[in-house]
Amino acid sequence: MVNAFIKEFIMPYKIVVVDDDPSMIAAIRNILISADMKAVPMTSGKVLLDFIEVQSADLVLLDVVMPEMDGFETLTALREKEKKLGKKEIPVIFLTAEDNRYIETKALELGAMDFIRKPFVPEILTLRVTRCIELIKLQNELALEVKKKAKENEQLFLGIVKSLAAAIDAKDTYTNGHSVRVAEYSREIAKRAGYDEDMQQRIYITGLLHDVGKIGVPDAIINKEGKLDDIEYAIIKTHPEKGSKILKNIKEMPELTIGARWHHERFDGKGYPEGLSGDKIPEEARIIAVADSYDAMTSNRSYRRGMPQEKVRSEIERGKGTQFDPFFADIMLKMIDEDKNYDMREKGNEES
Repeated sequence: MVNAFIKEFIMPYKIVVVDDDPSMIAAIRNILISADMKAVPMTSGKVLLDFIEVQSADLVLLDVVMPEMDGFETLTALREKEKKLGKKEIPVIFLTAEDNRYIETKALELGAMDFIRKPFVPEILTLRVTRCIELIKLQNELALEVKKKAKENEQLFLGIVKSLAAAIDAKDTYTNGHSVRVAEYSREIAKRAGYDEDMQQRIYITGLLHDVGKIGVPDAIINKEGKLDDIEYAIIKTHPEKGSKILKNIKEMPELTIGARWHHERFDGKGYPEGLSGDKIPEEARIIAVADSYDAMTSNRSYRRGMPQEKVRSEIERGKGTQFDPFFADIMLKMIDEDKNYDMREKGNEES
């Protein structure tokens, strides 16, 4: 019997034994059972493939020489099946009575974790399987730790981004949480448009930083009460390019520049800084453009109060195909229609 420590991590694991020789299966099964391991016997590769359709295993002991489908063909088909089903690859140890370097080399090239020759000593088989299971356990633990650290780093990065977004918004006396709201509206539009969760999160972060270029715009211009003159307006229009230059230094996420640079482009090509139109404007920027305009209209500004919901809706409707991508504008309109109490706006602006 294996010791208590080995039992602790072996017991949950399911080992499939595939061999066309019933006596060999029985021998291997008895060895594994005597070592407190669970063994599932199978007589062909086809049985294994059918099994994988509905179940899984932690390790496969696979004979090389079998009729109809040999071990190499079985492993190749197994990998294709796993990929099709979206399952993790099951580690495989090949078994063979052949003393052939070509067979051993091919087995390892196909991705086998180990290679055991028949006849084998029970203790050696047990040790090889045990070592393989130890490696699987360590790999799983490492994967979980990497995932945990990645999540921690993501949260740290998101915290920094939110702090930066708050600093940007603080330049404008009349905005409170503008960047966060734009990010949240953008993420919701992306979700309703069918983007996966990773893309939704990227658009959210991009939305948080869409106005980062305003760091380079004087506060007096941002907070001016009344209409900007031509020179002031020209300075305001530099913030997309300024933002793009700031964010391009984050090499790990080059897509962050998209929202900052192109959120003021228009679907009809009359926006800035490049006058892009239609599909030439990245989708993330087209989404943020709708969300940004919506929040601008629903928030208080130095020159006006936030607009009534009906007015905001009519402006979004009017901008379809000219200022906004019609597809994303329609999603925003649906969000507005569902917001019966007009909650989707800057807090403290409920009286408008």
